[in-house]
Amino acid sequence: MKSKTDEELVALILQNHRPALEELYDRYVKLVYSFSLKMAKGDSEKTKEIVQQVFLRLWTTKQTYNPSQGKFVNWLLTITRNIAIDIIRKEQKEHVNIQLDPQEWHQMQDQKTEGVPEQVSNNLLKQQIREAKQNLSESQQRLIHLLYWEGYTLSEIAEMERTPLGTIKNRLHQSLKKLRNYMSEELGGVVRHGK
Repeated sequence: MKSKTDEELVALILQNHRPALEELYDRYVKLVYSFSLKMAKGDSEKTKEIVQQVFLRLWTTKQTYNPSQGKFVNWLLTITRNIAIDIIRKEQKEHVNIQLDPQEWHQMQDQKTEGVPEQVSNNLLKQQIREAKQNLSESQQRLIHLLYWEGYTLSEIAEMERTPLGTIKNRLHQSLKKLRNYMSEELGGVVRHGK
């Protein structure tokens, strides 16, 4: 196995060839671990969970590495990054739910009196963004959500949507352009009316 390339090993993994996975593990576990440790801010338990999930995904997923899209190590680190983000977000969400029930959360928010102008400004901006998103098609809204809020890469979104990467990139460009135009019109209107 040691003489095989990463690409050959990935092809063998797709055929459920366990020694191929073990070889990739031996080659990359230190890199994946150190990268995960940084993402987990030194939390070794979380790091172990991330590493386990990365190699489990390599074994179970049918999404394969495509050499024409870059080096295997970059693809592997992208998977690691996405899994780390998912695990960290899940833990943060659970932590907030454990620490505060909704009533306590609202009481805490109501107690904030400092920075009221900033809060009003932020709320106005959030409302404008929500309104701007309504001007996007459903597929554009989904793309923005997956990319910016869920942390998926454009390549992963293309695979999930079963759409060419170029189409996804074009959709993103058009979506951002539409949002930018809407926001500049809205902000321009606010500035004009405010004078």
